[in-house]
Amino acid sequence: MAIEIERKFLVKSDEWRSLASGELYAQGYIANEAGKTVRVRIVGDRGYLTIKGPGKMGGARPEFEYPIPIKDAQEMIETLCNQPVIEKTRYKISLGELIWEVDEFHGNNQGLILAEVELTSEDQEITIPDWIGAEVTSDRRYFNAYLAEHPYQEWGIN
Repeated sequence: MAIEIERKFLVKSDEWRSLASGELYAQGYIANEAGKTVRVRIVGDRGYLTIKGPGKMGGARPEFEYPIPIKDAQEMIETLCNQPVIEKTRYKISLGELIWEVDEFHGNNQGLILAEVELTSEDQEITIPDWIGAEVTSDRRYFNAYLAEHPYQEWGIN
């Protein structure tokens, strides 16, 4: 079984911007209930179908991701996914042995910038860069599936 182990953080400064260039992502959700999601994602000219199971404390959850034809991904996003879809630019920053992914959200989630790092074990120690803020791994409000239904712009905190 494929397991995703990640930690998620708010980003508190722009120091990361000079470390990477970004790529535009669009993703929508076909299903999102009881911690289980079915997601369609477009990254550049590539499409993906991802199925995730419920998570547990520590950020681990089952995840299965498959490449699909871009035309299929586009049609699924337009006809099967709940709207609006998540739009973001993802920046990948290599620091030591880890790759930090910084997501700068657009559209209804404009103003939100999150960083996540995938780990090989739940107890793996990491060095937190200076531009990283509070950890939000267990705060479901920062899950993309939640943001699709409850956009950051509607939270009333920005």
